[in-house]
Amino acid sequence: MMADNIEHVISYWVVFEKFHSPSLLAFAVVSHWAPYLAFAAYTGGLADRFDVRRLIQIGMMMFMGVSIGWGVMFLTDSTAQWKAMVLLLTHGLAGVIWIPAAQVLIHKIVGAEQLPSAVRLNATGRYLAFLVGPAVGSALLLLFGPVRGIFINALIYAPMFLWLIKAPYGPDSAAATRPQGIRGFADIWRTMQVVKQNPVLLSMTVLVGASAFFIGNAYQAQMPGFAHDLGLGRPDFTYGILLGADAAGGLAAGLILESRGLLPPKVRTAYVLAMIWCCALAGFARSSTYAVAISLLFVAGFVELAFNSMAQSLVQLNAPAEIRGRVIGVFAMSANGMRTFSGLSVGLLGASIGIHNSLSYSAAALLSLYIAIFVTRYVTRPRQSA
Repeated sequence: MMADNIEHVISYWVVFEKFHSPSLLAFAVVSHWAPYLAFAAYTGGLADRFDVRRLIQIGMMMFMGVSIGWGVMFLTDSTAQWKAMVLLLTHGLAGVIWIPAAQVLIHKIVGAEQLPSAVRLNATGRYLAFLVGPAVGSALLLLFGPVRGIFINALIYAPMFLWLIKAPYGPDSAAATRPQGIRGFADIWRTMQVVKQNPVLLSMTVLVGASAFFIGNAYQAQMPGFAHDLGLGRPDFTYGILLGADAAGGLAAGLILESRGLLPPKVRTAYVLAMIWCCALAGFARSSTYAVAISLLFVAGFVELAFNSMAQSLVQLNAPAEIRGRVIGVFAMSANGMRTFSGLSVGLLGASIGIHNSLSYSAAALLSLYIAIFVTRYVTRPRQSA
């Protein structure tokens, strides 16, 4: 994931310098998340049928190929918009092949008892990559230039790729019991029905899907505007802290919660944490001082890691074993695919009413939805049952 972030730093910089095209950078965001919406359920089905180690390696080879493709274009000065769009789309497809298989692999490695801990540690590693990746990418860009830097980035994937060749977590011996492959939308719909009939699976899928649709990570793309309004007129150290505050909060959450064994996965707790996330982001959108903004972003990153990893753990623990990959695929479709639309709620709306208003209104709308679900499930229904 560090290599993923490094590639963004280098490729986005060169693309911006070459074309000065906001629409192309907008396509970069859409192409990153739209494949999850279209294909995550299918690639989750692949994780049920095939060796997940090989699926992850396919995704990694595609990531490496994209970095090498950028490097060749930069080296030959043959960068074109259509080539950039192909590479950006390939990058998104690589992620949707990798992520469901990686989640199934975690379950194979640790089993059900240690799964919540493993999922949270994995998420902590991702947040560490979000924090370190941009800094390493900037250093590679500065020290080696975009061509050598992007080629070096391709090598970062190699250690894990080589480990997976003979990693001791291959396919189950009972190959005859594997489900058939997904043959169309009808199979995806049946998986969705399984999710719908399980209250925990449904609650967690709705939780992450709603957060992705209303907010996602779209506010990160608007961070230069927030920085300017906070009085940070240039990209110095204070701006870097603002960019990394929520990633630092996520990293702290993983280290603190895991070292002390705090916040075991529960549906009620996940919703409470998600509501705190909404309040923190709404407060950040309305803050006018740098210290308050940094603090609220840190809190937002802390609780975001907590409720997202909790949701992932609950989905894996409650998914039927024979279709675990498919259920994870549907969950990924909700958690990541719905981020395709967050640019509309935060970015496009922000162009007309201001980014402070768009983020705070989106957070308030999401908070209202969470409160309605929470009250319906944990207040109204228990009273009716009593």
